[in-house]
Amino acid sequence: MAFADLLEQVGATGRFQVVHTIMLCIPVMMMASHNLLQNFVAAVPPHFCSAHSNLSALSAVETLRVTVPLDPNGGPEKCRRYDAPQWHLLANNGSAAPEEWGDADAAGLQGCEDGWTYNETERSSSIISEWNLVCSLRPLKSMGQTVYMGGVMVGAGVFGGLADRFGRRVLLIMSHLLMAVCGTCAAFSTSFSLFCLFRFMCGMALSGIVLNSFSLIVEWIPTRVRTVVGTGTGYCYTIGQLILAMVAYFIRDWRLLTLAVSLPFYVFFLYSWWCLESSRWLALKQRTELAVKNLKAVARFNGRKEEGEKIDQEMLQVSMKKEMSGCKSSYTTLDLFRTPTMRRMTLCLATIWFSTSFAYYGLSMDLQKFGVDIYLIQVIFGAADIPAKVIISITMSYFGRRPSQCGCLILAGVTILSNLLVPHGTLP
Repeated sequence: MAFADLLEQVGATGRFQVVHTIMLCIPVMMMASHNLLQNFVAAVPPHFCSAHSNLSALSAVETLRVTVPLDPNGGPEKCRRYDAPQWHLLANNGSAAPEEWGDADAAGLQGCEDGWTYNETERSSSIISEWNLVCSLRPLKSMGQTVYMGGVMVGAGVFGGLADRFGRRVLLIMSHLLMAVCGTCAAFSTSFSLFCLFRFMCGMALSGIVLNSFSLIVEWIPTRVRTVVGTGTGYCYTIGQLILAMVAYFIRDWRLLTLAVSLPFYVFFLYSWWCLESSRWLALKQRTELAVKNLKAVARFNGRKEEGEKIDQEMLQVSMKKEMSGCKSSYTTLDLFRTPTMRRMTLCLATIWFSTSFAYYGLSMDLQKFGVDIYLIQVIFGAADIPAKVIISITMSYFGRRPSQCGCLILAGVTILSNLLVPHGTLP
């Protein structure tokens, strides 16, 4: 009898598995909010140089006219102003046409010595307006997202190794708490450096949640339903994208929005104490007493108390020996490159993952570049996942994984390249 047989004995697809999976999938919805949060908290509002200090008697339109030259597109310059007010532009009772506002090359120009004025009708605040991350500091906007993704990468290595040593449940609880605390601290950051630090920690926490949630899910369900459950988990992330668009639409302040997507993790932290550690992992670590206790708890929850009472430590040890008898005692990353076939597959899949992630995150993490309403484009990005997952599930069933993967990569490449043909400008 292997461990899979013990799982069937206590109920492999019973009420416990349903409740357990739902509890672990709910945080996945909010992970999408943290992944794509930068689209809203770092949205760049329309801005221009603040006026000279002696123009308080003028209207806002007149102040802009005598202070800021026009850019090549006919809008006010974002990073330069006249070194002195151009009073002649108010001739004819202030009715000078835009083309008469002044030539930037004919008048002396300077940087935004008195800061910037932001149009905050769309969003009440963002980290851009909070810390003036515009003009020469504009690259810092991208750095914030880069730091977060760096945390995701570091967290994958740290929490992945620790989970194998200390268990999935403990690391999941810690990751929920880390996300909650660091997300809250990010919302109250007093400087951009502190914001980046806490976002880095949020990225680490996200990796811990993803890795350990998925491990706990698949180690309590049989192999035959893992594909279905994995697809369902993917839909949770899709729903999370739609939730983010809705929450961001109603909460326009970046601090309140960051707080709103972080507070739920305190709830996840509290109820994650009720998640059971994987009995498979416990058995592998020779903690058979607790492993048997968890199996019996699952049996009671699934209404199979009598079957669960038949399981003892000796039966569990025998089942694990049978399962591990044909397996190598341990594996390392080097095993992925040990044979020509494994090397080819590893390099191929690594390239596919890199290119897919590069394209997806490059598009989804800077929605403002599309030039349309960021709330609408976020909904479109999220909603597009739903038919995509349905179609790919069908194609994999009928044509296999390799043709489906190839077709999706070709379609993605053609679609992205076709964007080069779309003319610049806004929708009519």
